[in-house]
Amino acid sequence: MAVPKLRFKEFDGDWTSKQLGKIIGISSASRVFKEQWQDSGVPFFRTSDVVSIFKNKENEKAYISLELFEELAKKSGKIKQGDLLVTGGGSIGIPYLVPNDQPLYFKDADLLWMKSSGIVEGSFLYNFFISPKFREYLKSISHTGTISHFTIEQAKATPFGFPSKEEQTKIASFLSNVDEKINQLTQKHELLSQYKQGMMQKLFSQQIRFKADDGSEFGEWKTKKLEDIFSFSRGEPFSKTDISENGEFLCIHYGELFTKYKEVITNISSKTSLLAKNLGEIGDILMPSSDVTPDGLAKASCLNVSNVFLGGDINILRPQIPCSSEFFSYLINFEKQKVLLCVTGTTVKHVYNKDLKKIGYIYPCLEEQTKIANFLSAIDQKIEGVAQQIEQAKQWKKGLLQQMFV
Repeated sequence: MAVPKLRFKEFDGDWTSKQLGKIIGISSASRVFKEQWQDSGVPFFRTSDVVSIFKNKENEKAYISLELFEELAKKSGKIKQGDLLVTGGGSIGIPYLVPNDQPLYFKDADLLWMKSSGIVEGSFLYNFFISPKFREYLKSISHTGTISHFTIEQAKATPFGFPSKEEQTKIASFLSNVDEKINQLTQKHELLSQYKQGMMQKLFSQQIRFKADDGSEFGEWKTKKLEDIFSFSRGEPFSKTDISENGEFLCIHYGELFTKYKEVITNISSKTSLLAKNLGEIGDILMPSSDVTPDGLAKASCLNVSNVFLGGDINILRPQIPCSSEFFSYLINFEKQKVLLCVTGTTVKHVYNKDLKKIGYIYPCLEEQTKIANFLSAIDQKIEGVAQQIEQAKQWKKGLLQQMFV
């Protein structure tokens, strides 16, 4: 029976299944040449525009004149609210639901125009295109599992299951509420991140100062070079083949530094004596020594576990005087320009300990360092908590899409 696994209780009966081209119009656009693009006017959508909107990112926009739009619209028609534009080249099968009847045109071959009809609700069709059901179909029409083009003919032949308009509207409305929750959490995450940046600016410029536990003022901040505070070393190289769930040592390699490093295990018994000399300790500050982008090098991470094997692309800063490593990792990340000035290399960028050592920072006494670090860490915990909520909501929606479409 053509029914979804998860369904609102007021609906029953089989869904209708047809090829998509049998129930909606699918076409492309007239040709627009790049020299006809403008900096303002009628929005001109390409694959990059749809993908950016889908990922909630900004990209450089293109436009055409209203006169050209009217001329082209006479040939191909005008896009209306509820229509979809679906990427046909590059990142294929990504939908954009047209929100209104404002003038809009798009690049031929890049995008497919799905015209709304009295049979299919536009927002229901949008969710179909992001459902696992459609993504699996998209992979199935290519022998390699990925294709560089999704053509009009392939779109027309796409099998599509759908219920009554009433049930479509109910499903689309429910999923829209889930999207709204994700958007609210995303906005909260952005606001917390902005708040953190603002507070770092005020704390590190000494616009805001903490007081001692007895209410007294802390003393003046002082300046030292990193070499006066930390010792410097590098991790030891290892490869993916060295990693095993049954090994002896926790390890961190570059790719794990600035997300949440995994507690992966390395099993190189022949390197045990070497590893014992190069294990990371709580309080070490880890920084990448190579990357393809300069910004990737200007990031510091404070190690909060001991006895960890550190990979060869990691610079290790180990405290030699009493200090808060967490504070200094925040300070280094905030004043990243100081590290960026040390970056060398062309294709792959590098930053060396000999250059990091000479960077100077102004910083407070240990007690104030600790208060600042604890304050910023508490914000980070809130940011991480919201990030986890966002991921959970996205996974929940993915499960809904899996079960609510046939």
